[in-house]
Amino acid sequence: MMTHLHTSDLARAVGVHPNTVRRYVERGWLPPTPRGANGYRLFTQQHLDCLRVACLVHIAVYPGRAMRLSASKITQSAVADDWDAALEHARAHLAFVHAERAQAETAARLLERWATGVAADTTQRPLRIGQVASLLDISVDMLRNWERNGLLAIPRNEQNRYRAYGPADISRLRVIRMLGRVGYSQMAMLRMLLRLDRGETANLRHSLDMPAPDEDVYTAADRWLTTLAEQEAVAQRLLAVIEEILSARSSRQTSLV
Repeated sequence: MMTHLHTSDLARAVGVHPNTVRRYVERGWLPPTPRGANGYRLFTQQHLDCLRVACLVHIAVYPGRAMRLSASKITQSAVADDWDAALEHARAHLAFVHAERAQAETAARLLERWATGVAADTTQRPLRIGQVASLLDISVDMLRNWERNGLLAIPRNEQNRYRAYGPADISRLRVIRMLGRVGYSQMAMLRMLLRLDRGETANLRHSLDMPAPDEDVYTAADRWLTTLAEQEAVAQRLLAVIEEILSARSSRQTSLV
């Protein structure tokens, strides 16, 4: 005979408020739940297993749509009672987060090399904004946006007032583009570049990852390295929980034989 659990049982087992369980049912993060004659929802072990996964997936604050969608596939498979697929999605999600973190770490190391003068651009003559946009494969609007937000200041030709990008400017733009593409926010880059412009080349990685005291509101991308480390820890925990659920389900099935 199937043992049924109540909302309070699930909430207590996972350590959440009963309202959280009800909200997860409404959002489809738990399987459809029948009700007994008294009107109470009748949960099963599958609901409890799904709740354990859903709490890890949906309580996390994701730094982007792609990472959120990657994690949500795990919940979808769990709700469908396809735990082998949930395991594969959990492995893929961990690999995805790990790759994102590796890219961010690589960018931080390249930044430190650039700051000490190891990397330099070989462009000799000053370029105009359109030429730079073509060279770096970015838009003119993006270049103007970076300048408006203080990431660099470009001198202008005294005769025609056009921006004149020199080798140092282009090297700086390459670093800005690289950091932006792997997830760092403009605020994080600005913190780092302001330190660099003051002649402080040590521990620029810390500036990228540590909001200033006057930054009352900041996003995950303002502390990107820490965010990705946290996301990787959550992904590892998700994988471990699913492996534990699969092991328990296998044991229960064996005991019924």
